[in-house]
Amino acid sequence: QVQLVESGGGLVQPGGSLRLSCAASTSFFRSYTMGWYRQAPGNQRELVADVRDGGTINYGDPVKGRFTISRDNAKKMVYLQMNSLKPEDTAVYYCNARIASTNYWGQGTQVTVSS
Repeated sequence: QVQLVESGGGLVQPGGSLRLSCAASTSFFRSYTMGWYRQAPGNQRELVADVRDGGTINYGDPVKGRFTISRDNAKKMVYLQMNSLKPEDTAVYYCNARIASTNYWGQGTQVTVSS
């Protein structure tokens, strides 16, 4: 069992930045693909970005060039730096840990982009 705790969400104006953090409770953190997903009201949950244990990174098309995912294996943390935020980035952001077909999810943190 892996517990994930997100932090760093909030309200930000368009064009602003936020940094999300996710702390994981597992001794095998290095083995997991860590990622961020988001879900806006009425929409399906979508991939924002993920980073494999080997360092390979994937970004969802809407965030390419604006968001950066990183992980710190020693601290068992994964981060999402979000720049040039847009109103359409408003959603609940979830931290995800995946190994084989098993997924673990955090409780989510709200990000609202509005003037």
